[in-house]
Amino acid sequence: MRRFGCRPTSYMPLTGSGSGRRYCRLGSEAGTSIGCIGVSRQENDCFIMIDRVLAKAGVKVPEIYGVSADGMAYLQQDLGNQPLFSMLADSAASEFVEETLKSLVKVQRTGGLEGRLPVMDMDLYLADMRYFQYCFLKPAGIVADDVALERDFQKFSRKMIEEQPVGNMYRDCQSRNVMIHGGHPWWIDFQSMRTGPVLYDVASFLWQARAGFSAEFRKKMADMYIREYNAAAGEASVSAGLLDDMVLFRTLQVLGAYGLRGLTERKSHFIESIPAALDNVHALLRNGAADGYPALKAALEAAAELERFRKDAGDGRLTVRVFSFSYKLGYPEDLTGNGGGFMFDCRALHNPGRYDRFKPLTGRDLPVIGFLEERGEIQPFLKSAWDMTDPAIERYVKRGFSSLQIGFGCTGGRHRSVYSAERTAHHIARKYGDDVRVVLEHREQGIMEVLS
Repeated sequence: MRRFGCRPTSYMPLTGSGSGRRYCRLGSEAGTSIGCIGVSRQENDCFIMIDRVLAKAGVKVPEIYGVSADGMAYLQQDLGNQPLFSMLADSAASEFVEETLKSLVKVQRTGGLEGRLPVMDMDLYLADMRYFQYCFLKPAGIVADDVALERDFQKFSRKMIEEQPVGNMYRDCQSRNVMIHGGHPWWIDFQSMRTGPVLYDVASFLWQARAGFSAEFRKKMADMYIREYNAAAGEASVSAGLLDDMVLFRTLQVLGAYGLRGLTERKSHFIESIPAALDNVHALLRNGAADGYPALKAALEAAAELERFRKDAGDGRLTVRVFSFSYKLGYPEDLTGNGGGFMFDCRALHNPGRYDRFKPLTGRDLPVIGFLEERGEIQPFLKSAWDMTDPAIERYVKRGFSSLQIGFGCTGGRHRSVYSAERTAHHIARKYGDDVRVVLEHREQGIMEVLS
């Protein structure tokens, strides 16, 4: 009312990010605005404080129109619907990227935030590295030497504390948090800003897994940023060598986030981002970024070779992933992000797991196979399943699709589902030969095989 002189006449919920904040677009004849309902008063207060400091310094950030009495909601300027991320394939994107990085220098060097932001200290460096350990490595099934890994984390953190130049660290600097409005980049979602290493933001922005920047473009933009920052600082305080260390650190943090949001919470966008992040890991290993940290290097090498996160478009074939799983532990993650495929429930079939002699075995063992086949239930069940999946495979091959997922679930993911996934995967490999790539995964046993 105070801003527009009238009540809103339209309300449109907006898609959120990885956080619990809720956004909406409110409209009326007098104009539109963005409403935010936060998850904590402290986070909201921090965002509003930073916004006002940056706006006063001439940084392009949304104007805050009003704040609720309890501080849990606020109204801000509507910057439209065009994040920089959506434009990265356009020819004009390079100009926006360059302008964004130049603006980032101004954000990082704006005064007035000293002593008002959390500090990126040793504890926070270690927390982000452990985030990678516990939210990515362990859910992905990678076995690491935890004691040796902790030693490497400590060593790496000390190096970062001693060498990295600090300023206003945006913390979540990525092209999704830059809106193109009025022909210029504007910053949003900076409530997690800290006093910390400025190169963290450059690594976050240029090495954002799904941005798809080429190595040549990254280098060009990184060199430009280094020149701009050092000119503003009046000294050579940042360098390409320091950036290499920060890219490694940021990659660990990103994989931790993708592991939590994707592997644990099963949000498809984050699962879909993992293969691109692992491409960055391959590059880091090639340039020796992790050579001083043997346990960390071993963990990254194992992550880089994870079959389940291979990009399948490379050979042009359809990849059919066949899973067995336990319903108690949830559906298998969708690694493609498209949500497509088939899930078959085996729990109506007689369960070998009810008998002590079969409990330690799986559907790959002959006694269980004999039990299931002798009863005669599972053959018509699988025939019915294949009557649905086979035509889909043939259609997907003809249309040039890259992936199809087929899952078989039972109570424990051990007997009926394992047998069904085994028979189905081998059936597809035999029937379609070189036309498809068949990946078989028994999730609860940690088994993965490529059949063709």
